[in-house]
Amino acid sequence: MKDVFTIKDALKKIEHYCAYQERCHEEVESKLRTMKMDSDEIDQIIAHLIKDNFLNEERFACSFARGKHRIKYWGNIRITNELKFRKINHRLISTALKEITIEEYYETFEKLALRTWENTRETNSLKKRKKVCDSLLRKGFESNLVYEKVKGLESMD
Repeated sequence: MKDVFTIKDALKKIEHYCAYQERCHEEVESKLRTMKMDSDEIDQIIAHLIKDNFLNEERFACSFARGKHRIKYWGNIRITNELKFRKINHRLISTALKEITIEEYYETFEKLALRTWENTRETNSLKKRKKVCDSLLRKGFESNLVYEKVKGLESMD
């Protein structure tokens, strides 16, 4: 990689970077910093990307929420925390979470809980319950949902 980029070169490269996959402002800014762009240039490039619709925080947040829920089976808590970490504002986070229907959310949770329960090899029922709860909580599902479900799964055994 060459060390010095003109604004035109950087713009071309970063447009490709944004077209390849939805990005948040934070990721783009970080990428531009690795390209040794200064703050004024970064602001100028980001403004251009927004104007030409390469960069759109709402679109990013919605796509992120849908993808993480459907592919990685993350719950609302984990999605919210990850979006906050990427400096996405609360209004956009709320909009993004609406991308996942309640039916889809519970269906995913049910499937994941059952699969986790069946795949957890532990003979001690207390330890098994803790492992399954921890796993579902790490995925970002609400604790009341998790504890209720694990109680139900335990009674099935």
